[in-house]
Amino acid sequence: MTTHDHLPLIASGRRPLIGHAVPLLRDRLAFLQDLRAEGPIVRITIGPKTLTVVNSPGLIQEMLTSKSSQFSKGLLFEKLKLFGKDALPVAEGKPHLTRRRLMQPAFHRERVSGYVQTMRETVEPVMANWQDGDELDLKTEMQLLAQSVVMSVAFSSNPEHERAHAILTSVDTVFKAALRRALLPVPMLERLPTRRNRHVTHASGVLHQAVADIITEHRSNPTGYDDVVSLLLDARDETGTALPDDEILSEVTGLLAAGSETTAVVLAWLFHELGRHPDLEQQLHHEVDTVLGGRTLTAAHLPQLVFTRRLVSETLRLYSPAWLVTRQAIETVQLGDVTLPAGTDVLWSPYTLHRDAALYPDPLRFDPDRWLPERPQPPKGAFIPFGSGKRQCMGDVFAWTETTIVTALIASRWRLRPAPGAAPRPISAITVHPSVLRMTAEARQNTTARETA
Repeated sequence: MTTHDHLPLIASGRRPLIGHAVPLLRDRLAFLQDLRAEGPIVRITIGPKTLTVVNSPGLIQEMLTSKSSQFSKGLLFEKLKLFGKDALPVAEGKPHLTRRRLMQPAFHRERVSGYVQTMRETVEPVMANWQDGDELDLKTEMQLLAQSVVMSVAFSSNPEHERAHAILTSVDTVFKAALRRALLPVPMLERLPTRRNRHVTHASGVLHQAVADIITEHRSNPTGYDDVVSLLLDARDETGTALPDDEILSEVTGLLAAGSETTAVVLAWLFHELGRHPDLEQQLHHEVDTVLGGRTLTAAHLPQLVFTRRLVSETLRLYSPAWLVTRQAIETVQLGDVTLPAGTDVLWSPYTLHRDAALYPDPLRFDPDRWLPERPQPPKGAFIPFGSGKRQCMGDVFAWTETTIVTALIASRWRLRPAPGAAPRPISAITVHPSVLRMTAEARQNTTARETA
């Protein structure tokens, strides 16, 4: 090993036997944010386990692009196989490449533009059920809304309210289990018939049954659908063989889980910030009223919603849904001036990266105008809400489109005001979501006069 080839330093604050477990469990986000001051790459320990944290945007970009073949997806994604062992988000190597090529057409930009009508028709009935003065649990509302959009667009399915809630609860249960098992990996405990493990097994069963019902319906009407499920059912490998049912089930389940959670928390945080900044809310209302002019929203309107998109960008920066992303070195890797031996568990945090004062002036201020083209933009690799490289989220265009549409549609009809005493805290579960976010819906036709007074 040369003087330039060494292991990363151990972060300060390590305690005997337990390592950095206490600050990590006490406040994960603050702990990871503080680690950024320890250098571009630093090691932490949790009991006997050592993890390497990459803080440098340049090194993160290198890990995700030019050296991506030297890493697997790591601890967290291994545990996410609870949703399906072969699903695209967790697949590795050739299976990942094959599945990505298969599903990519469903997420091409042109195809996503065609989804706008379905997205709108899914969102509008939800808003129509709100009453002026209703106090909404906005996190849950946005989760159900995002889940409905994914199911309508990708699966041509629209389950009734009680079943939709059951699916949402099941997704949440499995996500929590995956995170818990990744942070405190004790494989033996995962196999014991404890109450918690039985709860996870039940949740997985509810989720897989819901997806199995969707697949059965598609099989019974093979020419009646043009969506992701029909694409998977029609797919053939190089030998002409159809995908096995369990692989289709895994793929649809993984897509449902991934597609509902992240968009929902971004929308929840976005409206939280609008509630705190009436000037930005008024600017959004002005743009939506001007662009739509009371007309039905279509794909042609999206490029004109420039302020709306800046709002989405700033929410993705300040409240990046991903606070923890993992990788594992599958061979010895040189990253910067350190050497990572094969088997090294690596993690990085988009959430803390996007809040780094060295990359973003006044990073905790919600400022959509930092994304104006005339403003200095962050360096390459400093803003990657959907990852980068060959594993960049395939649904990024879908997510941008959906978030912009939902924001514009809600803003066209409603103001969402913070409920008295509301003070949501960021909770680092599988995504960074608000602890509690209660907001009061005010119909805009009842507030327009006050807005323009």
